[in-house]
Amino acid sequence: MIVSLTSAFIQNNLLCPDGQRRIEYVDRGGTGLYVEVRATSPGQGSYYLRYKDANGKTCHRKIGRATEMELDDARRQARKLKAEITLGADPQAELKARRSIITFDAFFRDHYLPHAKVHKRTWDKDQERYDLRLKEAFGRNRLDQIRRQEIQSFHAGLRNEGLSPAYADHFIKLLRHALNLAVEWEMLDRNPASRVHLFNADNKVEHYLDAEELERLVRVLKEDGPRHRNVRLIALFLLSTGARLNEALRARWGDIDRGNRVWRIPALNSKSKRVRSVPLNASAVEVLDRLDTEGSHECLFVNARTGRRYTSIHKVWRQLRAMAGLPHLRIHDLRHQYASFLVNSGRTLYEVQQILGHSDPSVTQRYAHLSRRSLQDAADSADDVISKAMRRTA
Repeated sequence: MIVSLTSAFIQNNLLCPDGQRRIEYVDRGGTGLYVEVRATSPGQGSYYLRYKDANGKTCHRKIGRATEMELDDARRQARKLKAEITLGADPQAELKARRSIITFDAFFRDHYLPHAKVHKRTWDKDQERYDLRLKEAFGRNRLDQIRRQEIQSFHAGLRNEGLSPAYADHFIKLLRHALNLAVEWEMLDRNPASRVHLFNADNKVEHYLDAEELERLVRVLKEDGPRHRNVRLIALFLLSTGARLNEALRARWGDIDRGNRVWRIPALNSKSKRVRSVPLNASAVEVLDRLDTEGSHECLFVNARTGRRYTSIHKVWRQLRAMAGLPHLRIHDLRHQYASFLVNSGRTLYEVQQILGHSDPSVTQRYAHLSRRSLQDAADSADDVISKAMRRTA
């Protein structure tokens, strides 16, 4: 029905005639604007624009609900849409295209994870972080519905939950990486996480043990009782080799060369993704001799309860460090402690880099202060000689 749409008409005449399920009140003058009213919702209606696409097909684009939008605003929106259509746009096709964009959950499960399983050794950590927090926060959103402000609020909320800055940053790094791939695969125009600032907290803290603390730790690790025996040996092996925990848990007997006292870490297990060789000192060899898996299992460290290799020891490690009176000692600090052994015994930072498997020398520089301490000790030993000579001269 063609009418003169006015504010008064919208307020008083949005009714569907008896016997009809719906009616269109078309604005007089050929503007293309009309209000659809349904019998189930008397007094309510929705503004639409009727137009023809490039193929001459009649299309309809919803502008908004009459109860939520003034008539003047609907007219302005209709004129804007008509101008865009004249320039070649197709609002209906664009709307359908947006609706066809998949949710972040579908993207993560069907596209990101299959890619990560091939290209990332730690893809399982990505899945864990997604299931833990990202799914609830962004999983239901279409890719183009994720907004930078929402990401920033989510990031800040993690800190309010008590998460450390570094751990909170991991979630944003994963979200940013996943959406970068969506852009690369032309499933998204831009990445809303690209300019979200990270906390970038300095978490490069090492806990070095003094002689008495080291003695307490070694005493706990070398106990030969059945309780936590294998985890004690894992920790002692880390302290004796400077290896990363994941490298040790994946170590196989086939990688051990007892004759040359070398442990070959395959590229698949190495963080640098390059094969590296770790020299085995007497303490490390002693750990190997105490293991009961050689000849019966492929891996060195096998959980006696499950019959499978260990994938985590952090729960038991917390108990062991408490027994040693070292509640703040992290499992990764054993690697730093090993590095301190090397530097304080006069080994060069280059040697430390090669043994620890650092691909970038700048990473090894974190131990430079230990080297300076060793040099100071050397200088002090010269001072002792000079002082003795001066006393004899006096």
